[in-house]
Parts: sequence; C-alpha cells; structure tokens
Amino acid sequence: MTDEQLELSRKYIDYHTQKFGFQQPNVNFTKGYIENLKEADLLDETFDVVVSNCVINLSPDKKTVLGEVYRVLKNGGEMFFSDMYINKTLSEELKKNKMVWGEGIGGALLWKDLFKFAEEIGFSPPRLVTSRYITFNKELQDIVSDYKLVSATFRLFKLPKDAKKEKCQAIYKGGIIGYENEIQFDVNFSFKVFF
Repeated sequence: MTDEQLELSRKYIDYHTQKFGFQQPNVNFTKGYIENLKEADLLDETFDVVVSNCVINLSPDKKTVLGEVYRVLKNGGEMFFSDMYINKTLSEELKKNKMVWGEGIGGALLWKDLFKFAEEIGFSPPRLVTSRYITFNKELQDIVSDYKLVSATFRLFKLPKDAKKEKCQAIYKGGIIGYENEIQFDVNFSFKVFF
C-alpha cells in the first residue's frame, strides 16, 4: 500500500477500460487499511465481489478484515481470495523471524480459524476452489520444518440472513468467454452447459 503502487495502478485504468469495452471505468483504487475499510470511504453493502490475493495473512487481525469485507458486500455478494494457511500455530520465536515473516508465513492463518471466523461473522461456509502445498528452499525449509503450509483459494458468500435453505437446481447457460461449456464452482462442483 504505497502511493507509487496506486499511481501505477491508476495509470492503466483507461487502457483496461478500452480493452474490455467499457464506456466508463469500473474500477477505482483507494488507499486504506484492510482492517478499516470504512476509513477508506467504502460504504456498507456496496460491492458485489471482493478479491484478495495473498494479503490477509499480512494483517494481524484477520477476523476484523473478514468482518469489514462482510460489511461492504451486498447480500448475495462474494469474497474470492487466495492466501496461505498453516497446520498449527507458529511458535513466538518463529513469528518474530524476519525470513519467516517476510515470506508471509508469520501471519499464515490456521485453516480451522478461517471456518470459525466465517461462521462468527455471518458468511456461508467457505468453499475451497484450489489448494496446493507450498514448498520452500532448503534454508527456509530447515526453519519451518515442523509446519505444513498450503496456498488455497476460497469463496465466501454473504447470504441474506432470512434466506431459506432449500434444495434447488442451477443451470449454467454458458456465455462466459473461456468457460463456454463448463464453469467450476469449487473443488467439488462444476456446472456444465445444459442444452
């Protein structure tokens, strides 16, 4: 989160607006803290989708981050995010190790905590999209040898509190470029075009 990053991002707004055929830009870059999106003027129930790519593990207060995302999402909205997860809590000594922190491991979330936080905040249960074990160079592997880390992408949905849970059928009609015949919902479910 630097002024230079924002300046570089804003430099390409017009390019992407034209490339994707929009009349007006559909993106805005705002400087702020992910633990306090209100301070960045992000209003309640404003967004359809929030995307995060390996940033939440850098926050010391992950539950607050997820709560802020929940606040700014519209009912039916989605958080689509990738991050790093760890199998057990790091020792205090390792949390302070500069190499461990610099690689993002120091702030890795426990897998079970994601599910706990999501439920406490009000999200539907997290949907796993992809995951893979993370491998390290020898020096780092020697430091974190007792820990297993996974890079995972999840989907969290904010459903209306009064939504009824009932069985229903979803039909994918296609039309998304690159996903003409099938679209993956999560690791367990995909939707194929129904003719």
